[in-house]
Amino acid sequence: MYTTKKPYLIDAIVGNSRFLASLGRTGRMYRLWWPHIDYPQHVDEIRGGLYIEGTSSGTTWFDGEEDGWRHEASYVPRTNMFKTTAVSERFPLSVDTVDYAVPGEDFVVRQYTFTNRGEAPVSFRFMYYSSFRSMETPFYHTTQFEEAHDSLMHLRHEYIFSVSSSNVCTGYQAGAGVWENAQSGHLNGNGIDMQPDGALCWHIEKLAPGAAVEVPVYIAAGQTRAASQQSLAKAKSQPHTYWYEFTESYWHRFLNDAVPAPGSRSDIREMYERSLLAMKLMSDEKSGSVVAAPEFDEQFSRCGGYSYCWGRDAAFITTALDRVGLTELSAKFYEWTLTAQDPDGSWQQRHYHDGRLAPSWGLQIDEGASIIWGMWQHYLQVQDEAFLQNVWPAVERGARFLTGYIDAETGLPACSMDLWEERFAEHTYSAGAVFGGLTAAASFAERLGQPELASGWSLAAERIRQSIGELCWNEEKGAFYRALKLAVPEAAYREAQQQGLRTSVSVNAKGYTTYFLEHDPIVDISLIGISVPFGVFPADDPRMVRTADTIEQYLTSPQVGGIKRYENDHYIGGNPWILTTLWLCHYRIHRGQYAEAKSLLQWAIDHRTAAGLLPEQVDKQTGETAWVVPLTWSHAMFILAVSLLAEHGQLD
Repeated sequence: MYTTKKPYLIDAIVGNSRFLASLGRTGRMYRLWWPHIDYPQHVDEIRGGLYIEGTSSGTTWFDGEEDGWRHEASYVPRTNMFKTTAVSERFPLSVDTVDYAVPGEDFVVRQYTFTNRGEAPVSFRFMYYSSFRSMETPFYHTTQFEEAHDSLMHLRHEYIFSVSSSNVCTGYQAGAGVWENAQSGHLNGNGIDMQPDGALCWHIEKLAPGAAVEVPVYIAAGQTRAASQQSLAKAKSQPHTYWYEFTESYWHRFLNDAVPAPGSRSDIREMYERSLLAMKLMSDEKSGSVVAAPEFDEQFSRCGGYSYCWGRDAAFITTALDRVGLTELSAKFYEWTLTAQDPDGSWQQRHYHDGRLAPSWGLQIDEGASIIWGMWQHYLQVQDEAFLQNVWPAVERGARFLTGYIDAETGLPACSMDLWEERFAEHTYSAGAVFGGLTAAASFAERLGQPELASGWSLAAERIRQSIGELCWNEEKGAFYRALKLAVPEAAYREAQQQGLRTSVSVNAKGYTTYFLEHDPIVDISLIGISVPFGVFPADDPRMVRTADTIEQYLTSPQVGGIKRYENDHYIGGNPWILTTLWLCHYRIHRGQYAEAKSLLQWAIDHRTAAGLLPEQVDKQTGETAWVVPLTWSHAMFILAVSLLAEHGQLD
């Protein structure tokens, strides 16, 4: 059975920074990554069902909504462990499932508890169907039952997963026909097949009314058969209650090591802690890279993918981690950036966990600039001279690249893709990021006794500030232009000429023409970035004040509130985003407009998911989650907002 469609929106993530799994509110595991959190993904479909003896209905799959199954789901408090309860009026059994990955280990625990809610004993079979298509391919898989380990092994190349329980199974099947047989409740004992799927079952006899039975299922991983079997043996070496308590204690310690949530409000504390927990899962344990979100559109049907490391996102995320004292995660990320930098000093748009280039729309000059800025923010937090020395060669190469990427005509960074990866131009936000990166590089140079470099980079940053002030202000709208030299199709160029707008063209060495509009007047939330966080202009600069007010006027979603990215945004319907709303919140805090800032913060809290995660977007009509769960940048912006309010003594 091959599932060709998985949901875009998921309800929970669990993991241990080497495993990452995404789950629905019914307890279904839709995706599983290992040994890195971005690639490869292995699960095709995993289902849990009950075949209740004495009925003729076949197997009922309790991790779905068929047969009247209703579900309640939530995180175990202060952990990355997700609990689902399934109940159906048609059946006497209820099912509790707790999913978690054990810290530091190569196995996931799926802890099932079956409770007889009826008035008579119940005999049943727990059916566990699993289909692994490692590396997202249908080819070259083997599924095998290993009697010596009482396990179902899924194998492809260097990815081997052993599925078993502490309870000895009573039935198994590998390969052809397994889904149909699992539905009928009768597995045929086939031991091996070059197919990706198999099933196990456990027969429970006469469970008494009010009684419960536990069947923990382990998914153990290894890059060889022996390693997978060793991981499974480790899982079975302790009672599942041991792993539960071990994992729960780990997450409690993780939170206790961070700066406590400020203020007294329980909703802020819960969202603060959930943000820290989510950001930890988005940080790869082995490489240190930080991904934007768990992948959910592996077919690239509606977007270009999210399970990559963007330097810009990560700079905001690590700044948030540093603010709450989780500096080791930030340090590991910046160690990773040294592996991802190109020889010319640039950092490209996005990368895989190992620093290799990911699919791209082209250079975003703000990415590398943000990394250098983030490095300095980290140094300010930790004051670690060894860190300073370690990153300095990358900072120097990066700053030289940035100073060499200036358009002599405008004094701004030359054309690149904008932060939303949609337009090619000289973007005001990107110029602000380069200002921030060069200012940070100058600070590094000053600290390391390189005054000439420090002076040169400071001068380059000041020239960018002057160019933004002189060329990028749009008095007509009362906001900065989004960009200069905006590349457009020829038809748009011709239309602009007819309207008397300023235009230009460039012809490359091969004779191809690019058409430009002189100004992009669209109001965009990213214009806040030239003040917060990059400091080109202070928050109380009259132009920034007007820009922020114009943003709020133009971009507030009329029905549900929240701030859109920009005028006439069409991506996924043009919805308000969590991070954009919190970006304006940051600015309002810097302006001392605390009531307005708190209102924006509350909007983000009010639009978290049922499990307490922050999405990317909120539907502009319904207010429901619209896209990407969770978005790591959203959680980082929440942490930064709360920290800023606390610094100003403005949290209740």
